[in-house]
Amino acid sequence: MLEKMVNSMVNNLSDEMMVNILTKDYPENFFVMATAAEKLSVKAIVEACIRGENGKVLQRTYGSPNVQSQWNRLFLNGRQLFNLPVEKLEDISTEVTIGKSCIKPLVLSMPVMITGMSYGGSLSLNAKVALAKGASMAGTSTNTGESSICKEEREAAKLLIGQYNRGGWLRSKEDLGKLDAIEIQLGQGAWGGAVPTSIASNEIGEHLRNTWHLNPGEDAKKGSRMEGVDSLQDLIDLVNNLKGEYGVPVGIKIAATHFIEKELDVITSTEADYIVIDGAEGGTSSAPPTLEDDMGLPTLFALARTSSYLEAKGVKDKYDLIITGGLKTPGEFLKALALGAKAVYIGSIALIATIQSQIVKTLTYESTPQLVIYGGKLTDELDVDRGAQTLSNFLNSCKEEMKLALSAMAKTNVDQLAREDLVCVDKELSSVLKVGYAGDTCQ
Repeated sequence: MLEKMVNSMVNNLSDEMMVNILTKDYPENFFVMATAAEKLSVKAIVEACIRGENGKVLQRTYGSPNVQSQWNRLFLNGRQLFNLPVEKLEDISTEVTIGKSCIKPLVLSMPVMITGMSYGGSLSLNAKVALAKGASMAGTSTNTGESSICKEEREAAKLLIGQYNRGGWLRSKEDLGKLDAIEIQLGQGAWGGAVPTSIASNEIGEHLRNTWHLNPGEDAKKGSRMEGVDSLQDLIDLVNNLKGEYGVPVGIKIAATHFIEKELDVITSTEADYIVIDGAEGGTSSAPPTLEDDMGLPTLFALARTSSYLEAKGVKDKYDLIITGGLKTPGEFLKALALGAKAVYIGSIALIATIQSQIVKTLTYESTPQLVIYGGKLTDELDVDRGAQTLSNFLNSCKEEMKLALSAMAKTNVDQLAREDLVCVDKELSSVLKVGYAGDTCQ
């Protein structure tokens, strides 16, 4: 009886709705929201509603949906006769070295690294430890992000890169001396570069406050400029001092913009060991949509232009290039290496791999970020060891799949990849990237 009553009510409501949609003029028609969504986009409508509710700057997680890097227009070139494929996968090396001229170079099992996602400013302690453990199990590095070193992350990470950041939270000799590489962080792709930000003291837990060396009641503030770096000479001195003091690779990270060559003019005046270019499609825990969607340079174009710049200046071998910003598959990693990157950083996709077996914990009332962001409602429910294992599985799967592709391309080492190993199905893009066009005869 109850089932019949419910079915009858649902049927009547659906009938009324269908009559409304098919007979009413638009001002009274439910369907008007469908046409509004088609015109404005669902995203714009939802964000307008959120803005109208709280009147504050939005903080969107994961990064921008405005993806303009057309990795799918590129294909890798296999060989079968004029060059023979590699017979044994064990003969193929995916190992890469960052800062080969350093006293203590960074040696990685694969050209895929975990990017900077900070404890406190972005992720929970559990998430950071899971990332560090997973990266270590796979033989690659993780990154502190714009934070300091916490004991738990350092103990879990076999290879830890630390960001010398604009918040000043990683500056002491004790902390810097614990790192396997130092990255001077001057900008981030998802933030359009660098802007002033702050975290109120009441949102900072005791463990994080101690990690960031803050006093009780002190807000965490980060400027748009690096304190003490007001000229080229200041940057040169900073790089030289860090290299001389610690003997590990020292890199400089910037967000990609249309002025990238001008920025590279400055960076290549230093003795940095590596350069990190963060494309506009990079992820984040909380950037405003305008900075994510409407600023920067898409990752693919940023990589191609940086690589061409380094080649033209004759310094390609001096600076190891690391590209980041929305990269997500083994195929994209290989294409990035062929275009000139020494390695790639991954973030959002690494987090997805970390929580892949635990996403069910968020259903049906919470969003997935609540498992990993600092202050998230479900961070205590994250199984660190399980997350580390699934991340390691993802990284190892990517490595083995990359080796299969390298075998087909007759490559025994990832360092052998070059532009000749790519072909593009878009003529204009092939010209921009300086790779072969699929419609032309191969020379």
